[in-house]
Amino acid sequence: MNLPNELLDERSLSKLRWRCRRGLLENDLLIEKFFALHESTLTVSQAKGLSDLMELSDNDLLDLLLKRKEPGELLEANSQANASTFEAIEVLNLLRFQDKPQ
Repeated sequence: MNLPNELLDERSLSKLRWRCRRGLLENDLLIEKFFALHESTLTVSQAKGLSDLMELSDNDLLDLLLKRKEPGELLEANSQANASTFEAIEVLNLLRFQDKPQ
């Protein structure tokens, strides 16, 4: 049984990386940067959040990543629900602030 704060195992990480491939290059670049920064510390909970975000259309995802919209502003109810989970918001914040100095 996986606990939410347990680190993601290598096989699950590989599957998640494959699942995160997107049609828009901009999304791919931002997601690849996220993996470069966080893959060694990615938790099961964060993987669920990333999977929730991958349910979005490419355009909705890009709007969220670039802060053009917030999850509650997405037009489709399913998109709002997927982008508004606790885990999705946690990962969205990591994705949005990866350029900030630490």
